[in-house]
Amino acid sequence: MTYPSSTTTPLLVTGGTGTLGRHVVPLLRAAGHRVRVLSRRPRPAADGVAYVTGDLLTGAGVAAAVDGVHTVLHLAGGPKGDDEATRTLVRAASGADVGHLVYISVVGADSVPLAWLRTKLESERAIADSGIPWTVLRAAQFHELTLTMVEKMAKLPVLPVPGGMRLQPVDSREVAGRLAELTLAAPSGLVPDMTGPEVLDLAALTRSYRAVHGGRRRPHLPVRIPGKAGRAYRAGANLALAGALTGRLTWEEFLTERAGRGTATTAGRPS
Repeated sequence: MTYPSSTTTPLLVTGGTGTLGRHVVPLLRAAGHRVRVLSRRPRPAADGVAYVTGDLLTGAGVAAAVDGVHTVLHLAGGPKGDDEATRTLVRAASGADVGHLVYISVVGADSVPLAWLRTKLESERAIADSGIPWTVLRAAQFHELTLTMVEKMAKLPVLPVPGGMRLQPVDSREVAGRLAELTLAAPSGLVPDMTGPEVLDLAALTRSYRAVHGGRRRPHLPVRIPGKAGRAYRAGANLALAGALTGRLTWEEFLTERAGRGTATTAGRPS
């Protein structure tokens, strides 16, 4: 049984036009639900999706966006201000008849002392303290974001390799599949993290990138991330090594697919 059971009540998705939202929204529509997407710019309705204009940082239009909505899937995020944006959404949802808040957070939000991750943790707390039933999924770094980082590093004459830093890149479509399930289910609180199938350091990430895209091998420059954040990364605080839901698509499979050399078939089907 889906939750809410009625498909006539719209679901609100923030960040519905972003990397994750572009995958989640069609899944919710395919399940027969009406979807409302909060956007900072006006957009025409398309494919059964209604767009409402609002700004989570200023609060403009947010109360109208949540009006008549039972479930809110909060995907919107940026380099700063996520906690304030989430508080704005929570205040609006608390004044409406919202019965389920779903939030995508980041693995390590409670253990890696970075300002950006602190805003994710504060967002989690705002949702948990809202009085509205909630679900939070922490996911590892998406393949797309990892690729952006590796592409920039591949252009450098020397490859900086932070000692002890490892990632578990995960396919955004598989995370979207899990989020769609959670959005249509009963509130579950903090659910198991979701990661990719491999733990890779930056040297391994760049080797796979070079194997798919070509290019010469560059000398490595070992560097040390300073302070508490560095100690946390070296200790693996950004990893979920036990109890996590693991996606299937590997980093190299993602790169091959993006390069047009293969087709992935596991999107949206975590093991």
